[in-house]
Amino acid sequence: MPSVRIEHTEYAGWPNCYRMTNGEVELIATSDVGPRIMHFGFTGGQNFFMQFTEQLGKSGESKWMPRGGHRLWIAPEIKPQTYALDNAPVQATINGNTLTLKQPVEPETFLQKEISVGLTADGQVTVSHRITNTGLKPMRFGPWVLSMMAPDGLALAAFPPRAGHDQALLPTNPLVMWAYTDFTDTRWRFRKRYLLLQQDPSNIYPQKVGLFNENTTCAYLLGRELFIKRATARSNTAYPDFGTSAQLFVNGEFLELETLGPLVDLLPGKSVTHIERWSLHKNIAFQTTNDDDEIDRIMLPLLR
Repeated sequence: MPSVRIEHTEYAGWPNCYRMTNGEVELIATSDVGPRIMHFGFTGGQNFFMQFTEQLGKSGESKWMPRGGHRLWIAPEIKPQTYALDNAPVQATINGNTLTLKQPVEPETFLQKEISVGLTADGQVTVSHRITNTGLKPMRFGPWVLSMMAPDGLALAAFPPRAGHDQALLPTNPLVMWAYTDFTDTRWRFRKRYLLLQQDPSNIYPQKVGLFNENTTCAYLLGRELFIKRATARSNTAYPDFGTSAQLFVNGEFLELETLGPLVDLLPGKSVTHIERWSLHKNIAFQTTNDDDEIDRIMLPLLR
C-alpha cells in the first residue's frame, strides 16, 4: 500500500503551497491566500479544478477574487458577508496525513474559516470545513462549499431514491430555481434518478439549480476521469435556499459543484463543521448518459 506524503512546494507563482499525494492522486493547496485548494487530479494528470490564470500567484487584492479551486463560503449568498476577502496568507498545519489551513478572522463577518484535508493511502479524501464565530453576536448561516470545476465536463447530481405514486404520496425533495434558471437551456438533462448539466464554453449564460438529498452526491466527468464528492444531509432540518443540500452552477468559464450544511444560529465562540468526501476514478466510459440504468452501472459501484 503506498504511503501519503505532504510536502512544501511552490505552485502557480505562490511560494508557500502544500502538495499531498499517495503516488496516484495529488492535491495542492496554497497558504499564501485562502483557504483554497487549487489542484486535484491524478498525479501528473489534468487538474479537475478551474483556475483563473491571471489571478494565480497573487494576493492582497482589495476585492474578492474568483481565482478558482475549492473554497468555503456562507449561505445564503449576501454581499458583503458571503464575499468576505480571502486574499491574505493562512496558517498551515500538518498532522499526520492531514493538512489544515486556517485563515485570519474576517473583519467583514468576525468569522474564522478553516479547511482540513485528509488523504488516505488508497486515495480517499476527507475535506472538513469549519467556521468559528469570533464575534459578539450570533450569526445565522449555512456552511457552503464550492468546487469550481474545469471547463468541458459533465456534472451529475443524484436525486433521492425514486418510488411509484402508490408507494410515496408525499414530496421527497425540493428542486430550486433561481431567477435566471432556464430549463429550456440544452445544457440541462433530466433523468429519472439524476440531473445532468454540461459545461459548454460557447454558452456564456449562467444557470443554477438546487436540490436536497440526504446522501448528497455530485460528480464531474472530465474526459474519461470522474470526480465524486459526497456529503451527508439531515432531513427535517432547515437548509439554505429553500432547503438545498446541493447546488449546480454553470457559465461559459466553469461549472461549480456545491454542497451545503444546515442553517445554524452560531453563537459567539462556537463552531460549525461541514464534511465532504472526495474520490477520483479512471477509465470511465458511459455507453450513454440518456439511461438511468447505464449511469447506475458506473456510479453505484463507485459509491459503495
